[in-house]
Amino acid sequence: MGKCMIIGCGGVASVAIHKCCQNSDVFEGIMIASRTKSKCDALREKLQPTTKTIIETAQVNADNVDELISLINSYKPDVVLNLALPYQDLTIMDACLATKTHYVDTANYEPLDTAKFEYKWQWAYREKFEQAGITALLGSGFDPGVTGVFSAYAMKHEFDEINYIDILDCNGGDHGYPFATNFNPEINIREVSAKGSYIEDGKWIETEPMEIKRVYNFKGVGEKDMYLLHHEELESLALNIKGIKRIRFFMTFGQSYLTHLKCLENVGMTSIEPIVYEGKEIVPLQFLRAVLPDPASLGARTVGKTNIGCIFRGKKDGKDKTYYLYNICDHQECYKEVGSQAVSYTTGVPAMIGAMMIMTGKWNKAGVYNIEEFDPDPFMEALNKWGLPWEEDFSPVLVD
Repeated sequence: MGKCMIIGCGGVASVAIHKCCQNSDVFEGIMIASRTKSKCDALREKLQPTTKTIIETAQVNADNVDELISLINSYKPDVVLNLALPYQDLTIMDACLATKTHYVDTANYEPLDTAKFEYKWQWAYREKFEQAGITALLGSGFDPGVTGVFSAYAMKHEFDEINYIDILDCNGGDHGYPFATNFNPEINIREVSAKGSYIEDGKWIETEPMEIKRVYNFKGVGEKDMYLLHHEELESLALNIKGIKRIRFFMTFGQSYLTHLKCLENVGMTSIEPIVYEGKEIVPLQFLRAVLPDPASLGARTVGKTNIGCIFRGKKDGKDKTYYLYNICDHQECYKEVGSQAVSYTTGVPAMIGAMMIMTGKWNKAGVYNIEEFDPDPFMEALNKWGLPWEEDFSPVLVD
């Protein structure tokens, strides 16, 4: 069917690349491009004997628009799948515009100097992408991503209006380290140490970091402490889902993780303000990232499951209704299949599916769109087929 250029070669990219290779009918060719070409080559060597997909590799600096443009022009992909860092979204979007190539990512742009992630920077590209006749699909991971598809599916099939959404992200995995992060430590710690927020009656309400805690019993995992965080999909879902009064995002954390994080915060190790050390400028959080275990190395040692989904409350035919859509994913099963743990898997699979939706023309409209603005049905079908089957519950326990 076509060619996809994948920018990035970390944990999530590795899963997406494995999945593209399993899906050779759609992905006839892929190019893996990253700052470190040796990582791309190692993955190609491992996967090429197992697939009909033709794998090419390249070195690219995703901060450099001209480099990206010349690589896109030489490979001519049908779609660029951005699995680099969120700081690089805009340069990659610029390169896609210049070459008139469809764009897909899993996380919204955030500037390096402030831990502030929101959609305004990418939404500002709407008109340009429309005029160029190409699609930018934003947030095709799990959350954001599948949570948006779940919301669109619930809206299409189960509700006339949805008034309340609680997104619950539970990772019941244990990697055996006193402290490690399941994805890029820099992004993870920025997310967790930022103030929490949720949307109620059209307004953002801000909370202190980890101020709001709830306990929830997750199927497949058990009872866990979860905390209200700011998360980007709240912003787009509040606009795109009809009838929203309140939307919140909760993520589970164990006590050991929180104790370590607090301690690191107290001594200034999570700061993104540069400091001078031995005559060199360093960012404490980036230094911390260098000393923590690489998330890609956690797969082999992580046991347990994740359970991520959305609890919806709203109206159908004038009656109140509740509905819970979720996925349970097993860390060890993921590792057996693609050599990664479930946190990378639950993001990498939907990244491949998003690229597939654009490449096959199932999703086709010019402009910049969040994932819930497309027909959810083909994506929901693909989740069941490609390793993230969903479950439903029509009388879930609600979060107060």
